[in-house]
Amino acid sequence: MRGNLWTRLAPFISKRHFSTSQTSLSSSFSSCSAIQPWLFVGLGNPGEKYECTRHNVGFDMIDMFAQSQGISLTRHHFKALFGEGMVEGVPVLLAKPQTYMNLSGESVGPLAAYYKLPLNRVLVAFDDTDLPCGVLRLQPKGGYGRHNGVKSVIYHFRKNREFGRLRIGIGRPPGQMDPKAFVLEKFNKTGRERIDSAIEEGVEILKLVVTKGLTEAAKSSNVDQKYKHLTTHDLQL
Repeated sequence: MRGNLWTRLAPFISKRHFSTSQTSLSSSFSSCSAIQPWLFVGLGNPGEKYECTRHNVGFDMIDMFAQSQGISLTRHHFKALFGEGMVEGVPVLLAKPQTYMNLSGESVGPLAAYYKLPLNRVLVAFDDTDLPCGVLRLQPKGGYGRHNGVKSVIYHFRKNREFGRLRIGIGRPPGQMDPKAFVLEKFNKTGRERIDSAIEEGVEILKLVVTKGLTEAAKSSNVDQKYKHLTTHDLQL
């Protein structure tokens, strides 16, 4: 099965994977030059202690997308749990860095470089306290706000911010609660239901990115998300 997958991916992935001659590799790229792989990355912290916490919704997103596409995330590659597959005829690479959140770039940067991907074919999914719980926002570029995982990714992209983001709203911490403590907590029942629903929507958004491109996917998905949970009091989630 894996051999068949590599056969399908071969025209698209870096020459470092193959013993193919430069001539035949160039021919493959030429015949399929319109298609490049996507790298979808979910940020989070490894280990049972952090499962289902607010800070790990990026992991949850990639897990659900992988499950929906029948992609296994069991291979360790560049400090990440890694998988690869085809989505609507397009090669897709999935990664969950195992470096802990604040060092995520140590995995993401080398991965993108190894596969020789332009940053407009990289998308990072992560938690965002600036969005209401369960609201998604797809963007082609941006800063890192207060998110140290995204900050690390930017640093390892040589401070280039021109990569896609799928921001997953988790709401703001209540009162004077330390944001660091807030993101490491698990959701209550209502919050978890909203996040699970959002992740299902996120899977469809990622499929749109693959088939329509990031800009077109953002146009349609962001409108749908804009007024979602408008009356929600996020501090209770």
